[in-house]
Amino acid sequence: MSTWTQLEAEKAFKAAARARRRATLVCRILNRGGRACGLAIFEERCRTHSARGYREIPLDAIKGTTEPNRAAQFDNDFRPTKLTRCRWQSVWMAFNRGASLPPISVIQVGDSYAIRDGHHRVSVAKALGAPTIPAIVA
Repeated sequence: MSTWTQLEAEKAFKAAARARRRATLVCRILNRGGRACGLAIFEERCRTHSARGYREIPLDAIKGTTEPNRAAQFDNDFRPTKLTRCRWQSVWMAFNRGASLPPISVIQVGDSYAIRDGHHRVSVAKALGAPTIPAIVA
């Protein structure tokens, strides 16, 4: 992997993490507290029974996670914490070089989706401005 690509990945991560810190500060200033801007946690039993299978889903329709431990690593716009730096950057570099990444796994909750697997891929795709992402709806 080239040094240039690694530097670009670091720059992209810093921008996403900085945006998260700004958003958290705004939430606190507006008296919503830090958790108001956190990633929502959905339980598997909240799933909407809909068509399952592979499809492209809009990134803006992903509203939460089924994994409580991931909720602390990303905010409601999937901006990362410092804890995710290494994994986030490796996913960013894979996206950047056009690698074929597996689809994320989600459940449908009403008109929205909650991630089961693929949090870093969603975060990077959002940071890159992608409108959709391949997903397996379970």
